[in-house]
Amino acid sequence: MRPVWGHASPMPPTALAGIRLTWPPGPGAEAEFAPPFPSPEDLWQRAFGVPNEWRLRFGAVPFETDGGKWELRYYQHNAITAALEAVALEQSRILLTLATGTGKTFIAFQIAWKLFQAKWNLTRTPTRRPRILFLADRNILADQAYNAFSAFPSDAITRIDPDTLRKKGGVPRNASLFVTIFQTFMVSSGMTGEAGPVYKSYPPDFFDFIIIDECHRGGANDESQWREVLDWFAPATQLGLTATPKRAVNADTYAYFGDPVYTYALKEGIEDGFLTPFKVRQMASTIDEYVYDPTDTVLVGEIEEDRNYIEADFNTRLIIEERELSRVQEFMDEVDQRQKTLVFCATQDHAARVRDMINQIKVSTDPNYCQRVTANDGAIGDQHLRDFQDNDKTVPTILTTSQKLSTGVDARNVRHIVLMRPVRSMIEFKQIIGRGTRTYDGKDFFTIWDFVKAHENFNDPEWDGPPEEVTPPRPRPTKGDEPPPGAEPEPPAPGGEGGDDGGEPTAKIMVKLADGKARSIHYLATTTYWGPDGRPISAAEFLTRLFGDLSGMVADEDQLRTIWSNPDNREHFLTQLDDNGYDPDRLDDIRRLVDAPKSDLYDVLSYILFANPPKTRHDRAETVRQDGLADFGNEMKDLLLGILKAYETAGEAELAGKKLGQFLTARYGSVSEGKVKLGDLQTIRDAFNRMQAGLYAD
Repeated sequence: MRPVWGHASPMPPTALAGIRLTWPPGPGAEAEFAPPFPSPEDLWQRAFGVPNEWRLRFGAVPFETDGGKWELRYYQHNAITAALEAVALEQSRILLTLATGTGKTFIAFQIAWKLFQAKWNLTRTPTRRPRILFLADRNILADQAYNAFSAFPSDAITRIDPDTLRKKGGVPRNASLFVTIFQTFMVSSGMTGEAGPVYKSYPPDFFDFIIIDECHRGGANDESQWREVLDWFAPATQLGLTATPKRAVNADTYAYFGDPVYTYALKEGIEDGFLTPFKVRQMASTIDEYVYDPTDTVLVGEIEEDRNYIEADFNTRLIIEERELSRVQEFMDEVDQRQKTLVFCATQDHAARVRDMINQIKVSTDPNYCQRVTANDGAIGDQHLRDFQDNDKTVPTILTTSQKLSTGVDARNVRHIVLMRPVRSMIEFKQIIGRGTRTYDGKDFFTIWDFVKAHENFNDPEWDGPPEEVTPPRPRPTKGDEPPPGAEPEPPAPGGEGGDDGGEPTAKIMVKLADGKARSIHYLATTTYWGPDGRPISAAEFLTRLFGDLSGMVADEDQLRTIWSNPDNREHFLTQLDDNGYDPDRLDDIRRLVDAPKSDLYDVLSYILFANPPKTRHDRAETVRQDGLADFGNEMKDLLLGILKAYETAGEAELAGKKLGQFLTARYGSVSEGKVKLGDLQTIRDAFNRMQAGLYAD
């Protein structure tokens, strides 16, 4: 854990002027400080020697933690302090850049809380509470913010939405915190009895402080009509929140707000343990591209016979249902279908078709197992999303979408992200990754199923690399048509064209593959893991790391066999592996990496450590069935045969000591009835252990 004065802290570099130190120290050496080292009071004077009344007033307001239920993380404390320091120094445009899942809304709430309690406002005299506007670009984000700000008195917070405007006959004014979306502000205010868009119903100096969530998506974009809102309220101090580092495609944001006063990157969040690491399953197939074959049937449209259709063409220009169904079948066969999953599709229509395919394949009998959530799904889609976000609910388990869920959706227990459409930019890729990075109990990592080669973004130096230089902002276009009343159009995807439709053309080509072709579609999967240096590592590197860790735990083959033959020792060893980052899911991946999916984990580890060819579980179980049960009575033999069958099917987890009672209950109705048939529990356990010793005898 780094100290609170770490990365991008508000303490100026001059605070350490005149202090000579050697850092980092050389191997085996300690850092050298030239005495005398300044006292805390000296450091404070160096950093904040110029008195500032507002700095003191903000510092006097305690964080709102709901009676200690919430605990600020060090980087959240740093971000809040940096933003308030900028306010105290009368900086009018402020930017915070923090990775998705790090609690930007919580940070915004704490900033607003301190401004509210300190009675800061644009007059810089504490005679009234501020009027604070929270601006989002989607209703779901505004809803999340409104709920997160619930500690404010009920008469201090209000929504600006079409219902409120109609009921009041105008815009609300008697509040301190106002929450709305750009689209509502851009609607014609005819419903309020005034001319022009809604935002012009407020005078330019009405709001003291404006928080712009996901500011890179439009508010600070030179080409966005939404920029008019920020320009209208130019007197206000404006705070932009974004998860995206400075890049060419979002340079407008950084040109408008300036450099961030605090930055906390995705890599830092994962290394600190505040964000969930991930692995990438790279899914290549024999139909990633398509050239027309005369044996196939063109159902709709006219196909270009010599054209090589690539990923960007599928589901926008060319539809091959068998191809999409094979992809759905592939990941549904490999995932735990009880785990929550987001599937990103090329268009809203594609999302609907993938939803239907998933519901045809699923094991679950619940009709709401998979739902689509896109711009066109409106209130029904929003309800599906709320149910998905509720960790106490298991359905819907899978959501399909196009653009709508790529940013700002707080769903903590997402275990799988499936990419079935191209990812247009590094910004968009990191936003999508952010859907899975939030931590949750029992969630050690999440998996990205990449059918579209999006993993190549990892090889881009932009991935958590140094920020680019800001380019001058481009002139904004003149005002165009206003959106229709009540509309909430989806903003364009960063770095690409089109909204939630993905810019789909009106005419499409539909092709049906010739008989037998669908059965010949094959997939080749490779896995990439996130390394401690913040970069993905290959499967080979992962195995090399595992080899090094195992070598420190197991001296030779005999020790591994001794450990593995005893259920209690094996359980302790697996716990040690888990503590070293090799949880059951990763161990299952290792089976696939060494092409031994039907082998015991013992054989997999023995292969990695000692190059012993792995046996299948069937081979081991068959050896015991043939030669290892002769000394047992018929009743005990039947029990052990059942356990061997379970082991062969489901793996070594069936041999855990805690499983024995379950086998007895399943076979005899209770443990006590099993004892009547087989003898005392120690006799049964001895037989259970002897069978396992035979299982791993060679």
